[in-house]
Amino acid sequence: MVLRCFLVDDSPHFLTAARALLEQQGFLVVGTASTADEAVLRVRDSRPDAVLIDVELGDESGFDVARRLAQETGLDRSRLVMISTHAEVDLRELIAAAPVAGFLPKSRLSAAAVRRLLGDGSGAGDSS
Repeated sequence: MVLRCFLVDDSPHFLTAARALLEQQGFLVVGTASTADEAVLRVRDSRPDAVLIDVELGDESGFDVARRLAQETGLDRSRLVMISTHAEVDLRELIAAAPVAGFLPKSRLSAAAVRRLLGDGSGAGDSS
């Protein structure tokens, strides 16, 4: 099964690199956004299987974006993943309180890591 993924990050360079990596590993990136408003509109339209959300989006909090996505799009928390260059230990309480499946460091981003975090047992594209 091809997993349909959406990326939310304020870095155009990261969005380009993450899209290339995930698509090379079998995901279909159905959209990107760099702000909360953009993310809510585009996620609502694209209905992805998973949304990867950067913790820091310029002046906006990725945790606020996750809450808005859960409330305004109806996307289940099990499909939302926080990503960051920061260490998980520094964000543990915020992650636990957020409506997300969990956290993935940007340095460990891969299709397999996203599938494991989402609990996707299909194994499709899980070759990395």
